[in-house]
Amino acid sequence: MSRFDPSRLTRREALAAGLLAGAGLLSGSAAPAAERREARGKHRLIEKPIPSTGERLPVVGLGTNRFSPRTPEALAKLRAVLQEMPELGGKVVDTAAIYRGSESVIGDALASFGIRDRLFLATKVMARDGASGKASIERSFQALKTPRIDLFQVHNLMDMDEMVPLLLDMKKAGRIRYVGITAVTPAVHGRMADALAKFPLDFIQVDYSIGDRDAASRVLPLAKDRGVAVLINVPFGGLRGGGASAAFARVQGRALPQWAQEIGVTSWGQLLLKYVVSHPAVTCAIPGTTEVSHLADNLEAAHGRLLDAAERTRLEKLWDSMG
Repeated sequence: MSRFDPSRLTRREALAAGLLAGAGLLSGSAAPAAERREARGKHRLIEKPIPSTGERLPVVGLGTNRFSPRTPEALAKLRAVLQEMPELGGKVVDTAAIYRGSESVIGDALASFGIRDRLFLATKVMARDGASGKASIERSFQALKTPRIDLFQVHNLMDMDEMVPLLLDMKKAGRIRYVGITAVTPAVHGRMADALAKFPLDFIQVDYSIGDRDAASRVLPLAKDRGVAVLINVPFGGLRGGGASAAFARVQGRALPQWAQEIGVTSWGQLLLKYVVSHPAVTCAIPGTTEVSHLADNLEAAHGRLLDAAERTRLEKLWDSMG
């Protein structure tokens, strides 16, 4: 008989088990999208500005590193997520050339649904030299089926001394709107800080969650000081902290704090996302999901209000006490 390991719970299993709802407070988080839209009416999601231009983005978006379906049924689910994204008020969709078929899935869906102009489309290049980088960038344009990409990022700082100037030239030419760099582990935060001082960046993308706060010590304050927008790529937890499954397992059987319920939070997932996007430097969190119900629950975190400093501190203390 296999031993139950709560750290291996998926988001779907957590929802099914009621882990995100604390004391049964899942009402609404998995409701049909049409009902949720009707309940919300025409209220927009909380937005924050991109410092370099003032353009505003909803504070919760979509990560797509698992958008590589192996069956027609899986593809249909991914297309449903993308179709529902703007209907629920979402806008930021982040992908990358190394996410296998993700760019093609997104490009095909956005073209067939006619929703490209309703989304803020971000992707990444990861290459070891200029020639391969240029080729990868052109393939991304072709796969995404768009003549203009909103944000192009140098993935994990790979060859950024050559790639960032290349992207800046493309920005001047009007093919991309914003330029950024990404990091996925605290090990490269120092290099990211150096890049913030060196390049005229519009965005950085970095790992940050309640269980992994390293970025808050240096990278996030520096980005805020330099007027650079921030995307958060693993808002439920990075590799060092065991990822999202470990975060959801940590709250197994625990009721949401009363103060969180009072501000309209109905799931642990929403609360953990509100914590991340409440940081003054953070522009948008991009949790990955392949399920419409998870997308809807994530976007709920962008309704109501953000956490204030006292609430963030209170949640940090609660989280740390669970360890």
